[in-house]
Amino acid sequence: MEKFKYLIITASILFFVKVNAQADCVLGVGVTNDSVISDIFQLNEMQNEKLISFSAELKYRNDVLSNELQNVAERHPQSNVTELRQLADKYKAVMDSMNSVQSLIDKRMLSLFNPKQYELYRTLCKEANRSPYLVMPTIYADSIVDENR
Repeated sequence: MEKFKYLIITASILFFVKVNAQADCVLGVGVTNDSVISDIFQLNEMQNEKLISFSAELKYRNDVLSNELQNVAERHPQSNVTELRQLADKYKAVMDSMNSVQSLIDKRMLSLFNPKQYELYRTLCKEANRSPYLVMPTIYADSIVDENR
């Protein structure tokens, strides 16, 4: 088990040290408190309902993946270098899945943003030197300005 703990620490360090031109700008649905996201982006009622739903979905999916990680740790042999490498590969695959799920959920939420909310997201990403997810914001009927009035 001690070998596994060392491997997890090493894999985690490598995972976070991974060099990208610019890291993705994660919205953090399911990680960041829903009320913080709602307040910052001034979400409407429908968006708040979806945010709660997406947060629950992320939690469920990550619980499944966490159980998978635990099963890998408990059941995978760790007696030689080859087995440790295989364990590291399995660990990385699950962690990559967790990142993919976060990205998917964040993009689904961002696609519900109106253009002003999405522009605020892009501005915050720029300030944090992060690459925003590219989505098409939603145009809501109640936010369209009638120029003929």
